Amino acid sequence: MPGPTVGSDGDQTLPLRPQEVAAETPQPAAPFATAPFAPATVITLGSLVALGPLTTDLYLPALPDLTADLHSTAPAAQLTLTGSLIGMVIGQLLFGPLSDRLGRRRPMLAGLVAYTVASALCAFAGSMPVLVAGRLLQGVAGSAALVIARAVVRDRLEGTAMIRFMATMGLISGLAPIVAPLAGAQLLRVTDWRGTFVALVVLGVALTAACAFGVRETLPPERRHGGGLGTTVRAIGGLLRDRVFLGYLLTSTFAFGALFAYVGGSSVVLQDVYRISSQTYSLVFAVNSVALLAATQLNGRVLVQRYSERTLLVSGLTVAALAGASVVLCTTVWDTGLAGVWPALTLLMASMGVILPSANGQALTMAPHAAGSASALLGTGTFLCGAVVAPLSSLGGHPSATVLGAVVLGCALLALASFLSLCRKG
Repeated sequence: MPGPTVGSDGDQTLPLRPQEVAAETPQPAAPFATAPFAPATVITLGSLVALGPLTTDLYLPALPDLTADLHSTAPAAQLTLTGSLIGMVIGQLLFGPLSDRLGRRRPMLAGLVAYTVASALCAFAGSMPVLVAGRLLQGVAGSAALVIARAVVRDRLEGTAMIRFMATMGLISGLAPIVAPLAGAQLLRVTDWRGTFVALVVLGVALTAACAFGVRETLPPERRHGGGLGTTVRAIGGLLRDRVFLGYLLTSTFAFGALFAYVGGSSVVLQDVYRISSQTYSLVFAVNSVALLAATQLNGRVLVQRYSERTLLVSGLTVAALAGASVVLCTTVWDTGLAGVWPALTLLMASMGVILPSANGQALTMAPHAAGSASALLGTGTFLCGAVVAPLSSLGGHPSATVLGAVVLGCALLALASFLSLCRKG
């Protein structure tokens, strides 16, 4: 791989490969490359996006142990999860616009170093308030990885090439919520809850090194935004006033709401309502996760080359709505039990493999000069929607498959309405 070159401000900039130079010869002013990243960079970027789920889920099997060890209560321990999610929302709004002003490398590396320090603070926390504070800092710092990784992709790619690359990143990052709880449980066989945070310290060090040596600057100085907070606010405001960008943002947000309704509600619904064991639930979750990953790859490698973005999004959102409606019908009209509900949930997960890469990719395409801010808005919307939607499947005090299906249906319809009404041409 060619070595980096040094720009006038000392930042590393990304040299073009020979095939990229040839591709740009007819259009020398084009700011984007269409050649893929090196394999090692793909893995690194996918790992950065996966850092959020790993941070959230790795320690979950240890919640009872850390609660007892810190002489605290279960509600207080739940604040460690809430603190992390709030931190991710704040951090994305901070690091996204910051990376538009300073370039991608410096904020990314700063965030990863801060994440490593925050993870160490969690590992050595002597009380629950200290642990909650550490988790909040973890969320803020770790969000730099998520938001800037997407912006790096936008800097280099656009259109179909970007959607295909996001599908590849999705394959890597999509494994994180599946692997993290299992890895956390295995870690507890050889260490205590503090060891799970030590593992995150090691991960932070590894990602910092990988980014320092393997991810080059992708936003040259001439494409950066100057100014302070006012400029940042105006950039975000400009994006929100763009009808088409707002449409893709709301489409992605509500679609993620349907996904999070499943992730947040399926455990209690399937185990409490249908009385399946935790082992059986793990099988159901694994099969549905494989459906999501398979659809993501099918979308990125085949469908985006054969069908228009509008056709794919309308089809995916329609399938998601039908999945939600099927759950409602299977619990209120047909009473099919798990035999009807499980396939519907599998269909829902598969539809997300088409919807989310396409909606996110198109939203980033709408913001070529503010990819960091656009990425921050996408992440903030999904986390906020997820936080609102997660508890809805237990409305009334009891988990309900019917309510879960209704929430999925409602979110899918809102996403479809947002796309059809706001993302039209003209």
